[in-house]
Amino acid sequence: MRRFLRALYAVLPALALILTAATAAPAAERTVGSGWNDYSCKPSSAHPRPVVLVHGTLGNSVDNWLGLAPYLVNRGYCVFSLDYGQLPGVPPVFNGLGPVAKSAEQLSAYVDRVRAATGAAKVDLVGHSQGGMMPRYYLNFLGGGPKTASLTGLAPSSHGTTLSGLTKLMDKIPGAREAIHGVTPGLTDQALGSDFLKRLNSRPDTVPGVRYTVVATRYDEVVTPWRSAFLSGPNVRNVVLQERCGADLSEHLAIGLVDRVAFHEVANTLDPAHATPSSCASVVTG
Repeated sequence: MRRFLRALYAVLPALALILTAATAAPAAERTVGSGWNDYSCKPSSAHPRPVVLVHGTLGNSVDNWLGLAPYLVNRGYCVFSLDYGQLPGVPPVFNGLGPVAKSAEQLSAYVDRVRAATGAAKVDLVGHSQGGMMPRYYLNFLGGGPKTASLTGLAPSSHGTTLSGLTKLMDKIPGAREAIHGVTPGLTDQALGSDFLKRLNSRPDTVPGVRYTVVATRYDEVVTPWRSAFLSGPNVRNVVLQERCGADLSEHLAIGLVDRVAFHEVANTLDPAHATPSSCASVVTG
């Protein structure tokens, strides 16, 4: 029960943020008004690829990116974000709950839409949690490799999670995994040992021609063990947030929502030719 309560308390701040932001204004108004999801944006010679942001479980195209999207727009990027994994009857601010393979199909269609609007041959993908893992299905199984220059995952559920032990409890209750999967398959698809993850990880972590960055935090209470976020293979850069800033206490939610050290690592991936070392000073200097 204590484990369950800790996991619940970890999710509540994100839900509060989502509910608060969702009442402020319609999503389209807020995103375009903040400079992202603007389909008239044309990539510059300095930043020739649009950035597609992929939210996490229970997130959406706006609230997951109230920190990172403006950060990138202010640096001259064309930034876009999608909603995926919607379920009937669930409020549209809570997404990422549908089957992950189907969500990857939605990402595929969205990338094509962004490429058509901007005229870019490739995009850069940046995802938080499920949004850092799901694009690998797009790259490995749906032909997304030639359309993608890089994938950056912020605390991605790359190889599944025990959710601080809760998934083990689920498997001790007969029929529990199947029942939960029938209601919210996006959750159980990320549980360690799921059929989806077995398929995803039956192939190498990477595809040729795509650069990969994973930014993980030692304080992750959702993707556990936290090192399971890391990828292996060519063109992979695995970053431990606390090795960049020892005072950084960000856990699973904060690394995607507000952490500017993590944001700096995203910027380094998007423009490696002008990358600069991240540190605690990145909180101020970006």
